[in-house]
Amino acid sequence: MSNSPLLVVHGGAWAIPDDLVQAHLDGVRNAIEAGWRILEHGGAALDAVEEAVVVMENDEAFDAGRGSFLNREGKVQLDALIMDGGTLRAGGVGCVEHIANPIRAARKVLSESPHVYFVAEGAERFAKEHGIPLCKNEDLIIPREVER
Repeated sequence: MSNSPLLVVHGGAWAIPDDLVQAHLDGVRNAIEAGWRILEHGGAALDAVEEAVVVMENDEAFDAGRGSFLNREGKVQLDALIMDGGTLRAGGVGCVEHIANPIRAARKVLSESPHVYFVAEGAERFAKEHGIPLCKNEDLIIPREVER
């Protein structure tokens, strides 16, 4: 068995329209490169995973942050979970509407809370108390999703 690091990034499981395929491929490549830079400089796997997900959350091609599908109320509502395979500890947030990078909040839950999961306003309050900036939900919405 090899001790070489491996980073796998999954860009979604849906019938990606032909005109969006290249953006998804580019986004996955960018996420892998961001995470890999951390690993090749001796960084922790959790740091690499978090950074790769942040890249995807910031990329409108993915349903992970800005540009995500809208819920029935016309809002972006996000979830994120991260797990440390070495300790089997996890941290997550769900149903957040004012956090652009929910993976950062999930990581704070993992590292700075005895709990595993926070949702909605409780998750946003926890995030703000731990230095994660909040945003307007409108900042996460893009025209493509309004028109969908």
